[in-house]
Amino acid sequence: MSSTSHGFPLPSSLLPSDASPEWNNKADNAWQLTAATLVGLQSVPGLVILYGSMVKRKWAVNSAFMALYAFACVLICWVSWAHGMAFGAGLLPFVGKPSHALGGKFLLGKSRTGFFPMADFVFYQFAFAAITVVLLAGSLLGRMNFYAWMLFVPLWLTFSYTVGAFSIWDNYGFLQGKIIDYAGGFVIHLSSGIAGFTAAYWVGPRISYDRQNFPPNNIIHMLGGAGFLWMGWTGFNGGATFQVGEIASLAIFNTHLCTATSLLVWLTLDMIVYTKSSVTGAVQGMMTGLVCITPGAGLVDSWAAVLMGALSGSVPWYTMMVLHKKSAFFQSVDDTLGVFHTHAVAGLLGGVLSGVFAKPKLLRIMYSDDEQYGPGLVYSFCKGESVGEGFRQILYQLVGAGFIIVWNVVVTSLVCVLVSRIVDLRMQEEDLEVGDDAVHGEEAYALWGDGEKMRFPLRLHISPTIPSFCRRKFSIPLPKNQEN
Repeated sequence: MSSTSHGFPLPSSLLPSDASPEWNNKADNAWQLTAATLVGLQSVPGLVILYGSMVKRKWAVNSAFMALYAFACVLICWVSWAHGMAFGAGLLPFVGKPSHALGGKFLLGKSRTGFFPMADFVFYQFAFAAITVVLLAGSLLGRMNFYAWMLFVPLWLTFSYTVGAFSIWDNYGFLQGKIIDYAGGFVIHLSSGIAGFTAAYWVGPRISYDRQNFPPNNIIHMLGGAGFLWMGWTGFNGGATFQVGEIASLAIFNTHLCTATSLLVWLTLDMIVYTKSSVTGAVQGMMTGLVCITPGAGLVDSWAAVLMGALSGSVPWYTMMVLHKKSAFFQSVDDTLGVFHTHAVAGLLGGVLSGVFAKPKLLRIMYSDDEQYGPGLVYSFCKGESVGEGFRQILYQLVGAGFIIVWNVVVTSLVCVLVSRIVDLRMQEEDLEVGDDAVHGEEAYALWGDGEKMRFPLRLHISPTIPSFCRRKFSIPLPKNQEN
């Protein structure tokens, strides 16, 4: 026990040291590292498993590897230049100056957003950036040239994601202080849904047979990947407050409550309309619930989280299961896993509903300055707040959504056109017939079929038990009939 300047003794474990400076809150530091790890687990292995099992068997390896590659590529780009563009000194009202995040002094200094080292913040925001790109990939599975994807990832991260993050979240961003986007409903989900749909248009559709017949190759593994995604959202929304406090606890509670509600509503609609409980549908409902609550997870009461779950389980269900099938526009673009509906529609819905249900008290706790956000439209009516301020917040939410949509459509199109000048965006037709074996020379399962070309006869040549080089080296005497 030692005395402090406060006049009472503290355990030695709480005293400042070279390893833990006075500004470092060990609880916040531990939670931020845990939250960042949980967000990383959503991509690797979460979406790696989900994508690898949710697609047709011949595309399992390619789909999983697209996610794994993006995760690694984004990390290198993020610490080399992209973090500075998203959270650095302002270059323009919508983007920061490119700068690396590798210096020891920078990484071990105090984060500007909390009482923990800057390394925590860099890694946490990297995990956000990585999952955005991986989610985008869900629209492109089953036909995008992998070499085009290798170029697309760093370009899209640099010119699209960083702009959304800086504009809405950074202190120098022109939308900061106006848009309620607690953990990325606009920055992450709306942008990935719109960019994925746009890129799917430029890449082109899968071959007709794959588009008509594309069953999951392993539903049990699909549920496992979905589980990583759901549980990982504890860190996704719980870490966005950057401290261990009431907002983090409420955000985690609301996240799971909204998700469970959304899943059950989607499942119920499937049972009513199609008379069967679809497992894939339940996963989609889970996803829309997670996405919808994200922009307001720590800023709305739990009753509002239930309402948001009911809407996220029904509105995207309608756009995916009804509107998509009737619309020639949606049919013309091959969005493999329906990322537009699960992320763009659900993200937009969540952003608008956050402007409706955001509670003034929670906004003050989260952002300190109670004049920069809100109140939510409901509270502007019910709590005697100015009704005009509630409608103003809804307008801000719509402006933020419009900016993200337009920017992603334009930039994603330009990136696709640029990449297409270097390599083909879409695989060759003969490779599309084969799948993983043609692209990577590897297959997910030791089984033949599902459209793959047989390169070797079924009755393979069996090598001698003792190869000839062994006989020469060790001079093992063999009968003459075996030598021949």
